[in-house]
Amino acid sequence: MTDLNLKNWWMPFTNVRAFQENPRIFTRAEGCFLYREDGLPILDITAGLWCCNIGHGRKSVADAVHAQLMQIDFAPPFQFGTPPAFQFAQRLMKHTPPGINRAFFTNSGSEAVDTALKIAHLYQQTRGKGGKSRFISRQQGYHGVNIGGTSMQGLPTNRQGFPVLEQVDFLPGMLDIEANAFTRGTPAHGTEIMTEAFEAIIALRGAEQICAVMIEPISGAGGMVPPPVGYLKRLRELCDQHDILLIFDEVITGFGRTGSAFAATEYDVVPDLMTCAKGINGGTVPMGAVLVKDAIQESIFSNTPTNVPEFFHGNTYAGTPVASAAALAALDVYEQEGLFTRAGGETGKYWEDALHSLKDLPQVIDIRNYGLLGAVSFDPGDLPAKSLGPKIHQSCLDNGLLCRAVGDHMVMSPPLTISHQEIDLFVDRFRVAVGKVLD
Repeated sequence: MTDLNLKNWWMPFTNVRAFQENPRIFTRAEGCFLYREDGLPILDITAGLWCCNIGHGRKSVADAVHAQLMQIDFAPPFQFGTPPAFQFAQRLMKHTPPGINRAFFTNSGSEAVDTALKIAHLYQQTRGKGGKSRFISRQQGYHGVNIGGTSMQGLPTNRQGFPVLEQVDFLPGMLDIEANAFTRGTPAHGTEIMTEAFEAIIALRGAEQICAVMIEPISGAGGMVPPPVGYLKRLRELCDQHDILLIFDEVITGFGRTGSAFAATEYDVVPDLMTCAKGINGGTVPMGAVLVKDAIQESIFSNTPTNVPEFFHGNTYAGTPVASAAALAALDVYEQEGLFTRAGGETGKYWEDALHSLKDLPQVIDIRNYGLLGAVSFDPGDLPAKSLGPKIHQSCLDNGLLCRAVGDHMVMSPPLTISHQEIDLFVDRFRVAVGKVLD
């Protein structure tokens, strides 16, 4: 199907040998569609990898990137700055929770996670509580691929076989199909389970040893699982009670995915730090950020000598003018088209109804959603566990639909620009694809 040399690029999270035998190549993108090299339009119900929130092929973003490249393409971010990074940081703070007004830019979500862990550790050290060096994460959570994020992984396949930090304890995952099957929005059960597990960790380790808790407000790669009623507020209370920082990994949930600019706003819970990436500039130029409470930065600054950098950490491409220009142009789109709240309005409700209309499909054991996120879980029956999802994934692709298989869960995160007609098209194509596998 292609005359490309497929041997030199070692592809990420890919069975490369299988890909080389059956390559899947996209050559063009526009709106909510990706196009194969044979011209077949594929409805992108994953927004790329949870990142193309404003849709594909935005001319205003491309024009902003081109203009920035011709004005100043790069300048060193260590000890120097360019206007776009400062401009974007200032504008972004109009959409963050109260008290969070500082941004440390990175290149990706993975880098943002490791940066947040280091900021949290530095904060504890500089305020004289260096013994608080342990972290709490959660099973089924995903936090990128660097050593810090790998250590916080709640997905065994992404953790096993790699070096990890040992000072991490895990809360239980939130997916409880038996108790919460076919929930629309926030499930009812599970907060008490988290509370008991948190208190057990405190009893085992001692609060004086724990630096921070890092969780995704909604689990993404773990199967798209919203938090139970009161879960995030209770976690905030527990962290405050024990003088522990709370970090929200909003790489997936940020930038309008839940019906608010950030899940922290949607759930009315203010963390101490937030990571973001993916939708930050519509998935166009690699970029991420750690968003930090003013008080955290002020504490670090006030306890650091004035003649040295307050934080010995950074990336060559942190806050580059090109990535920042893309982010400013994408922010224009988010604001002008009301995309930060679209998932919480009529479009989000239409998506919810459409998704739950699939309940009658064979072997479906759960459907769940929040904002413009969704998942359909299948019982593999006599097949080995986690083998049904990839079959449905391929059948979807053959029928002009890009969904993502996470084990036997099909997860969805359509562009925030998706229309009702495109949602209907998703339902039709998904039904056909599942039918070809299971009927």
